[in-house]
Amino acid sequence: MKIEEVQDEGLAWHSPLAAPFRIDGFAWLADEGKYRRLPVAPEHPLPSAVDSLANCTAGGKIRFRTNSAKLSIRVKLTGPGNMYHMPATGQCGFDCYLGEPGEEQFWTTARFDHTKDAYEASFYNWDEKREFCVNLYFPLYQGVEEVWIGLEPDAELSAAPALASDKPIVLYGTSILQGGCASRPGMAYPNILSRMLPMTFVNLGFSGNGKGEPEVAQTIAGIADPAMFVLDYEANVTPEGMADTLPGFIGILRERHPETPILVVSKIRYAKERFDPQVLRLHEIRRDIQRGTVQRLQSAGDRNLHFYDGSLLLGDDFSDCTVDGVHPTDLGFQRMAQSLEPTFRTLLQAFLA
Repeated sequence: MKIEEVQDEGLAWHSPLAAPFRIDGFAWLADEGKYRRLPVAPEHPLPSAVDSLANCTAGGKIRFRTNSAKLSIRVKLTGPGNMYHMPATGQCGFDCYLGEPGEEQFWTTARFDHTKDAYEASFYNWDEKREFCVNLYFPLYQGVEEVWIGLEPDAELSAAPALASDKPIVLYGTSILQGGCASRPGMAYPNILSRMLPMTFVNLGFSGNGKGEPEVAQTIAGIADPAMFVLDYEANVTPEGMADTLPGFIGILRERHPETPILVVSKIRYAKERFDPQVLRLHEIRRDIQRGTVQRLQSAGDRNLHFYDGSLLLGDDFSDCTVDGVHPTDLGFQRMAQSLEPTFRTLLQAFLA
């Protein structure tokens, strides 16, 4: 488990902002050149907490193909690791997966000093050249100011294969959606789903601040040509807040995207719900508000609006699926992704056919 700095000074360092690298997950990257999940100067000013959390790079992924026998990364973060209940590998690290779209397999995660805001790490140093499609997942709970990819100077470098569709899946929600508290970036449930369904996933989870504000909805609605919207923000609002915001949020998305599937997902079960009837009842009230809102809008003619009962996502034995009774472990995220995948696939196949 020793942390080792990259010692090979002979590497050629590449910016993933340049071709043939492809970066997925940042909807405004092409216009602004920043590793950021929302625009720097949106038309509708964002709540300050959302604006700050947009700098966290959850959902970002670098894709390319190379035969380099060496692969390293150089990273400048906006700050060091500082979370008590989430590993620094998940908060600040990069994950390396190898394989074609839909067939990616985990190779390793970056090793680094979590007390520092910059690091270099080697993903592999093989004895011979081997060609792979490389997928590097960005940190979940920290910003990235700079990232550079180190390869052998004579290595072949080309674009990664195209995904199943250029249309992004856009998810909006809470800290759980953002990836708290996955042990490493590849284990956040949207990232797991991105390997099951090889498409671009735009992760707009904002820790403690997925509250359904209309200005956030207006900004999200500006994403061009989405394949699906997922609204998973119950945990950050009161029943009154859910009843007030959800119809308007859906309405704003519908103004720009009248036919795009929208899936409303209620929250997962919390550990305390087994023991505290009031906590369970609060969850049931908010769930029923979401279900009722969807049913009412369906009756009014919205055929592409759907509801998923999130209390089913972790299964009956959910007690050990979280770090703190709320935020999933990797086990919890794996169950969430496996539960949601059939519904995602069905809605996407119908829309993209």
